[in-house]
Amino acid sequence: MKISTKTRHALRMMLDFALHRGEGFISLRDVSFRMGVSKTYLEQIMMQINKTDLLTAARGASGGYKLARTPDKCTVGGILRAMEGNLSVFSSESGPSGGDRLSLMADGVWAELETLIAERLDSLTLQDILDRNQSYAGYDYSI
Repeated sequence: MKISTKTRHALRMMLDFALHRGEGFISLRDVSFRMGVSKTYLEQIMMQINKTDLLTAARGASGGYKLARTPDKCTVGGILRAMEGNLSVFSSESGPSGGDRLSLMADGVWAELETLIAERLDSLTLQDILDRNQSYAGYDYSI
């Protein structure tokens, strides 16, 4: 599995929404400024995220986006699937290695790895990440 840069930014963006969840709807302009990523780039990410139920949007002067549910209900697995489509270790072209005994044994390892990755990412929430990194709060210095 290779994680794209857009997916990495999508997770950062979702963490930003989680950090600022008490502020109501948040504009992409604000998120863009905090992340140091162009608003246009975030709009491309939003086109994929909006196909899910991860965010709620509002139009108008005070519009923007906010998490559709609490951070403890938003999983990293859900975010990655929204961006990448699946969490498969195998690319669609490679698939299982073949029908011989050794290939089947090796494929069992890859299938187990795929299951472990999916289980971990589906159990890891935005809140878990925020809690884990709470010690960094307040240390966002810019020079």
